[in-house]
Parts: sequence; structure tokens; C-alpha cells
Amino acid sequence: MKLAILSRNPHCYSSRRLRDAAESRGHKVKVLDTLKFSIDLAQGEPDLYFRSKPLSEYDAVLPRIGASITYYGTAVLRQFEQMDVFSANPSWGVANSRDKLRCLQILSKHRIGMPPTTFVRDRKDILPAIERVGGAPVVIKLIEGTQGVGVILAESNKVAEAIIETLQSTKQNVLVQKFVAESKGRDLRAFVVGDQVVAAMRRVATGNEFRSNVHRGGSTEVVDISDEAAKVAVRSAQIMGLRVAGVDMLESNEGPQVMEVNSSPGLEGIEKCTQLDIAGAIIDYIAARVDFPEVDIHQRLTVSRGYGVTEIHIPEGSDYVGRTIDESGLPDRDVNVLTLYRDTSVIPNPRLKRTLEPNDRLLCFGKLDAMRELVPEKIRKQRRPKIKDLPEETDAPATRS
Repeated sequence: MKLAILSRNPHCYSSRRLRDAAESRGHKVKVLDTLKFSIDLAQGEPDLYFRSKPLSEYDAVLPRIGASITYYGTAVLRQFEQMDVFSANPSWGVANSRDKLRCLQILSKHRIGMPPTTFVRDRKDILPAIERVGGAPVVIKLIEGTQGVGVILAESNKVAEAIIETLQSTKQNVLVQKFVAESKGRDLRAFVVGDQVVAAMRRVATGNEFRSNVHRGGSTEVVDISDEAAKVAVRSAQIMGLRVAGVDMLESNEGPQVMEVNSSPGLEGIEKCTQLDIAGAIIDYIAARVDFPEVDIHQRLTVSRGYGVTEIHIPEGSDYVGRTIDESGLPDRDVNVLTLYRDTSVIPNPRLKRTLEPNDRLLCFGKLDAMRELVPEKIRKQRRPKIKDLPEETDAPATRS
């Protein structure tokens, strides 16, 4: 296998370990500066130049793209993908994970635990938003901060409001997040490769510091995480589209809560803590997958007239409940069930004899006309008012705001 590692610093610990792990396994590997690429576009011929010379052929690319060059880095990665080079992490996964708000928005649609979080711009919305996440103390985060930079603990609502206003005045976008007191300055880092957690550590803050990042002086310890935490970590990485990821979680009374999914997790802290060859696990995974390049489904489907992908929900009381996929008649309508989602379980390529249950979700590919009849009309969910939100009794006529 010939592997390209995208990194601006070939001498940093992670780049060196990945290169050494690849070479020790007999692979050819180059560490290439992401900003030294040129992207050439022509009809039917996407191409890359490196240091003004045509890039030689590679079997796979492993992106180590820093936050400061996300835009250009993901553009280079997209070009590798257009050239049918396997990428350990796809460009869209890197872009989604780099933005903390976008990451939590994507995860929030799934049954992934996370600290209550809010995002506001209007000054009048700040205090109500803080109250909605449980009130002070709250954690204030810059959306694109890394290594604990731009993470502030506000002890009171007024202090939080002042900090947010100050950051917004400098054109910074911030998240307001519930402070999970029981975590006590600790969090978990689960390192996901493929569909498993290959290593995990607990990071513990020092002194009065609440941020547990190693770059902030935090210590680390090996931890054997629970099956629940491992499942949450793998699911979070998969939802974000990442095959190699560091998933940071808080240990709360409600179970593991995901704070962040990192697409370029550092190796030094977790390898020295666990004494595991994580770099080798990454290289072995890439080598095993290199013969299966990523297929851009959306691009392919746009040229398949009359066919597409949709998700079919099986609500309570549906005629499909209790029937097998075969008995549902979907195959007869030229509709193929690619994946079945049941609670937090993901069942790829489900058997035709699998019985459907209430609240199952079916990811299907087939004729759009046939599937259109199967997709229920979207019913706007009516929010159940909280007691404190109920209007007081009044004789005045109702008005629409």
C-alpha cells in the first residue's frame, strides 16, 4: 500500500508514529504538507499537484488536518476522493466534526447522550438560554476552539452573560452548555478505529482547573470503559462519518454524554498512557479497507433517473408492524432495505425474514414513485408546554405573535 499522510508537521509525535507504523508493516508512506497542494479541475480529470509537480498515485490518504486550515485541507481531501483514493476520514466528516455546533446538531437527531447545549446570538436570548440548560454554573465554548482553548466556566448567570456578550462583540460564536458537576473535572477519551474502541483513557484536571485536556496540564489514566460508553463512542464516530476518531465523553449520572468528536485525535497522550500501538491499529485498518474506495452515493444517485434513497418510518399501528420485510411487499415494489435502525442498534443489510417493530426506521433504495407512497406525511410535532410556560387566565382575546 502507498499511503499519503496529510500533515503540516512531519516531525510531530502523531505523524512520526503513523509513518513508522506504516513502514514497519512494509507499506510505502509519505508525509505531505497539506498547504503545498494545488487542485486542478478539468472535465473528467480531477487532479492534484504537490509542490508544482503532478502527484504520483496513492492507494490511501490519512488526513491530519489542523483546525486553522480546515477549509483548504478538506478541499484537498475532497480532491483525493474524486480521484478514487481511499480516505481514512472523508472530507465531509472532517468538516462536520470541526464545528462543535454542527457536530452536536447532527448527533442530537440520534439517541446519543450529550450535555444540554444552546446557541444564541441576540442579547435578549442569553439569560433565558442559560436557564434552559439548567442555569449557572455553565460552560461557554468557542465553536472552533481546540485543546481546551476558548472553554470557560461561568459561576453565575450574570458572569456568563457578560462573557458571552464580550465574545460575541469580537465576532466569536459560542455555545452555552450545562456544567456536569459529577464529572468533577474528568472526562473520557475513547479512540475509535473502524467499528471498535481500540483504546480509552480518563483525563483528570489538576488543581482548580476544570478542563481536563492534557495540554492544560491534566493527567491521564488507563480506563476500561463500559460497554455502553464504547457503543456510544462508536455510534458517534459513525454518525459523524469518521472511521478514525477521538470521542470525548463526560461520565454523568445519566450515562456517557458526548462533548466532542475529533477527526484528528492526537496519539501521544493516549499511546503513552495505554502503552498500546494505536498507530499500528490505524494503519492495519486502512490497509484492510484500501481495496474498497469510498463511493459518493449522492453523486451516483443523481444520475439514476427515477431512483433514490429515503428513510421510511414504521409508526405504532402501522400495517407493517409484525410483518417481515419480505411480507411488507417492499421487495416486490423494487425497494431494497439497506439498513434497519432500531433504538440505538444499526442492522445493515437486514434479512428479508426479519420482523418489523414499531418505531423501526428503514433506509431504503429504490424507485422514488414507489417509496413516495410509503413515506408518511410529516406531522408537525406539537411541543408540550411546560407548566411555567402556560399562559395565565385572561379575558383578553388571543393574539398571534
